[in-house]
Amino acid sequence: MTEIICAGFGGQGILTAGMLLIHAGMKNGQNVIFYPSYGSEMRGGTANCSVKISDKKIASPVIRQADIVFTMNAPAIDKFESMLKPGGLLLVNTSLVDENRTYRDDIRVVKAPVTDIANELENPRGANIAMLGVLAASSDLFDPEFLIGQINGYFEGRGRKIPANEACFRKGMEAAK
Repeated sequence: MTEIICAGFGGQGILTAGMLLIHAGMKNGQNVIFYPSYGSEMRGGTANCSVKISDKKIASPVIRQADIVFTMNAPAIDKFESMLKPGGLLLVNTSLVDENRTYRDDIRVVKAPVTDIANELENPRGANIAMLGVLAASSDLFDPEFLIGQINGYFEGRGRKIPANEACFRKGMEAAK
């Protein structure tokens, strides 16, 4: 089982990122759980979600120690870095987090300027997609081509074809290397 926490400000696509991960897990024939949490103010407030993806049944949505923490801002790191298991993966949006910040020495940290990437590609709502590219390049959760195909399919299924998403995803993958 892979346990993931996605966290940031409301409006950064945190819940959408979680939904995209469980969509890919379901299409991959896996069991999934999505458990959102957000403030009443939504946009600009805090938002996070717990995602579990497993080949076996999942008993609870609660995450005590995450395998991956996907953070879009410094408060998300402050809150969730301690929940990573030793050897876990912390994804950091350096567009909004100080480059000189220190992290636990028993985890793997992958940094990428995903907000800058999305803005540069004229897709300001695509920072979460760029971070999914970082995740794809930094883990073996999903094959990157499978994941971008599922992301595209998710949006197309809702009547929205967003070509810039694929560019954000691929640029996020490049930034992770």
